[in-house]
Parts: sequence; C-alpha cells; structure tokens
Amino acid sequence: MLEMRPDCESCGRDLPADQAGALICSFECTFCEDCDTDRLHGICPNCGGPLTARPTRSQVMLVKYPAATERKYTC
Repeated sequence: MLEMRPDCESCGRDLPADQAGALICSFECTFCEDCDTDRLHGICPNCGGPLTARPTRSQVMLVKYPAATERKYTC
C-alpha cells in the first residue's frame, strides 16, 4: 500500500491523497506537478527514477487506510 505522503518534497505544497496532482517515483518520493514541470522534468532528484502520477485514494479507503502525516519537505 502506498504511503500517500502529504506534501511535495520540493516546495512543501499540500498534496491530499484523495486528489490528483502528485507525482511519485518507485521509492514514493512525492512531488507536485508544478515542480515537475518547472525543474524535475519527470525525473526524481533523489533516486534518478521516473516520476509517474500517484493514484488517488477514495474517502472510504482513507478512513480505513489513512494517508501519511509526516511531511517530507526538504528545501
């Protein structure tokens, strides 16, 4: 199950688990679409792997399996 991190590691933008707009790599590093467009260009700066759209989680499943709350903003 995906960790569903709550924020962009580059700019700190909130990325709710029930909304589109987050990109992840195979290590679940998480970034927003704006950071990808402006500087990442589809490549994770941490591991060098490709970034892909993170799936959303339904409200029902968020109740049963909550998203992570620890923020990973690094800049």
